[in-house]
Amino acid sequence: MHTENRKVFKVQYKMGKRPFDQKKERIVHYWAKRKEGFLKQRREELHSPLAQRWMKQIEHYIPKTRRLKILDVGCGAGFFSILSAKKGHQVIGVDLTPDMVEAAQILSKEEAVGGCFQIMDAENLKFENESFDVVISRNLTWTLPNAAKAYQEWCRVLKQGGVLLNFDANYGACDFTDTSQLPEEHAHNQIEKEMMMECEAIKRQLAVNHYSRPAWDLDVLQRIGVRTVSIDFGISDEIYQEKDEFYNPVRMFCIAAKK
Repeated sequence: MHTENRKVFKVQYKMGKRPFDQKKERIVHYWAKRKEGFLKQRREELHSPLAQRWMKQIEHYIPKTRRLKILDVGCGAGFFSILSAKKGHQVIGVDLTPDMVEAAQILSKEEAVGGCFQIMDAENLKFENESFDVVISRNLTWTLPNAAKAYQEWCRVLKQGGVLLNFDANYGACDFTDTSQLPEEHAHNQIEKEMMMECEAIKRQLAVNHYSRPAWDLDVLQRIGVRTVSIDFGISDEIYQEKDEFYNPVRMFCIAAKK
């Protein structure tokens, strides 16, 4: 059944109502190649101290007294989706890359949690207005050709009073090909140099990575009209306490916006 859905996606993406998008095709192709390594790393991260640290950060912003409907945008191998599902929330994870959706399905099955994963464009969500209590994302915004439109979509599907959590970094200011400060076991040191060069090239062609972030994100969200927005610049200190295979040398931020 999954194979059929994947084939349908390819036909609809290239020949359907949306015009062919060369940038998105390049992005999908890149992350498809990263599937196996990405799945392995997320599997290990789920059973590392980072899992509880990430969930603690998420729960700081969301209601704890009821079951929530959560959208994990750019879910990758389903790390946030699985963490949230383990807390009893109803979670839908979406990703543009079919191989990543497949990885999320594999990992959620291994972890014995219910999860719904769909192939979907973060800039063109197929959900009704005000469908979710929480929209969450990690390390996605920098990969988007039209990040401002994505923010509009995420806010559109949020319920009134709902919370948008975006964990990202100002990746445009760094060079992904420079791994000199990373430990030997880090994921980026296990990837072929050509792959890291491709990742860097993709990043450079996307407009969002030529702005100063999260100042740019704050401006976009204020123009959209969210009720409140806050930014936590200390997220890396809480999460990356060890310089190991999960370590991120680029300091992350957490944007929390309430509709």
